[in-house]
Amino acid sequence: MTTTLEKLERLDEPILIDELSWREFKVVEQLLSRPGVRLSFLDGVLEIRRMPGEKHETIKERIGSLLDLYLLQMGIDYQPTGSMTLESPSGLVKREADKSYKLGANREFPDLAVEVVVTSGGINKLEAYKRLKIPEVWFWENGRLRLYSLGDDGYAEVDRSQVMPQYGLLKTEQVVN
Repeated sequence: MTTTLEKLERLDEPILIDELSWREFKVVEQLLSRPGVRLSFLDGVLEIRRMPGEKHETIKERIGSLLDLYLLQMGIDYQPTGSMTLESPSGLVKREADKSYKLGANREFPDLAVEVVVTSGGINKLEAYKRLKIPEVWFWENGRLRLYSLGDDGYAEVDRSQVMPQYGLLKTEQVVN
């Protein structure tokens, strides 16, 4: 059975295609570059996902607004980088966070990535962010934020933000809906 992009628009779960080289992925990426489709890649697996719906976007924007207000109020030098494309050919990874932030000046990659999980499946997002060396990743799922901090052995769940510890931002029991 052939899966067309029109069928993809009706799916909530991602389509996964494995055993691609980085070069093959970059060719497919050019072919599938169109509005409404988001591509991620990790270890030879291409994830094709339709763009998120209203619930996802509403939650993402609320979290972003709260973070922006907080960072401004605390006087933290930051740059909101949205869902910019992050990739590492040597790490065989490409990923776009739902929201991301550079904290401080002259940063190549974001210090914080935020993911809103409404549907399941797909590539291992924490592994992708680990290869991109993103210090902290927040996942919103089922009304709860979970914070993960990158250490020597990969990510570990934490109860407070590690990239902003002096400000005591966000304990994991706080809920954002």
